[in-house]
Amino acid sequence: MPLLTVSLGIVILFLLIIFFRLNAFISFIIVSLFIGFCQGMDLSLIVTSIEKGIGNTLGFLVMILGLGAMLGKQVADSGAAQKITIGLVDVFGIKNTKWAVMTTGFIVGITMFYSVGFVILVPLVFTVAASTGIPLISIALPMLAALSVTHGYLPPHPAPTALAVMFNADIGKTLIYGFIVAIPAIIISGPILTKFIKKVKAKPLKEFIAVKSFKESELPSMRISLFTALLPVLLIGLSTIIIEIIDENNTSFEIIKFLGNPVIALLISVLFSIYSLGILRGKEMKEIMLTFSNSITGITMVLLIIAGAGGLKQILIDSGVSDYIGTLLQFSNISPLILGWLIATLIRVCVGSATVAGLTTAGILLPIVQIGQVNPELMVLAIGSGSLMLSHVNDSGFWLFKEYFNLSIKDTLLTWTIMETTIGISGLIGVLLLNNII
Repeated sequence: MPLLTVSLGIVILFLLIIFFRLNAFISFIIVSLFIGFCQGMDLSLIVTSIEKGIGNTLGFLVMILGLGAMLGKQVADSGAAQKITIGLVDVFGIKNTKWAVMTTGFIVGITMFYSVGFVILVPLVFTVAASTGIPLISIALPMLAALSVTHGYLPPHPAPTALAVMFNADIGKTLIYGFIVAIPAIIISGPILTKFIKKVKAKPLKEFIAVKSFKESELPSMRISLFTALLPVLLIGLSTIIIEIIDENNTSFEIIKFLGNPVIALLISVLFSIYSLGILRGKEMKEIMLTFSNSITGITMVLLIIAGAGGLKQILIDSGVSDYIGTLLQFSNISPLILGWLIATLIRVCVGSATVAGLTTAGILLPIVQIGQVNPELMVLAIGSGSLMLSHVNDSGFWLFKEYFNLSIKDTLLTWTIMETTIGISGLIGVLLLNNII
């Protein structure tokens, strides 16, 4: 009965989002109520369980996602993203432009949400392609692959951060493992893939070329731009490495661990960006704070979707569904990592949203992680890889790419969909290889 209940719940989730076009947050709440009721939970306990799940999930995430959005917006609005693009193209040279924009997408994408990074960087890709004469798709796919991978694999992005919280995974280790898996995945699905994709003639629509472009004199320095964008990664990554080396009784252990906490690392980075990309550039505090306020509006719905998924997760736990599924899966011969990837892929194909796919899968497979049957950090990455698979017409990212590059649906499937699928497969292979090493 529990397995039938959760299966019906997922089907209802699909129907509500795909056919009835209902908001994902509302859909999650409805499905949570349905599963709780079918499992015989007391009506008052169903609501309490949903509230608990939402609270536990958002308590940590609100700070990370909020600060991450502020930093990403500051990097974009200050011209730092443009400076990084220009600087890397100069360093790599015209012949290696695709590698330059790929690196830009990776650096900027670490702290910038996918949709924001897309809107900011794609017009710059248009400019680079026009000035170098290189086919637009050959430059665009490497950059978008980098943005997509950071969105699916790396904290502080919403889905991987939420998965890490649900699985009680170490965010620092998730970030380090994510880097190890992400870099080969980006190279394979970016520069290498473009050599095999047939020539697709993309032509940007005029209205999408218009974006705020800074004069060279208005841009921050390359050093400041890179350091500010990468500061949270440096703090979290170095802290994770150092605390694995030094003794816990060392007087500096707690300080280093504190500085590497994702919330503290992002807070320090945001405060530093106020000076490095704001005050140092002659901006007034009022203007900087307006940038931060505008950044928050873009993550409101993301937070609600994650909150809804947190409510569903708690209902699965409190109703006994998770324990039942966990018991069944203990006897499965399929690797938990492959299973997580497969379930996330299935939900991604049906629903379209990578975030919904990842969070729903996490709720289903939580028992496996809790009993220590799989490395929680690698499970985050396996599910993240699956959640990016086979993007098609029910994914907003598919249409964003199609419209910006003025492509037919067929050509979008032959470029965007193949790129996303390559990312998902490469990610799974990387996770399985890493699982045999660590």
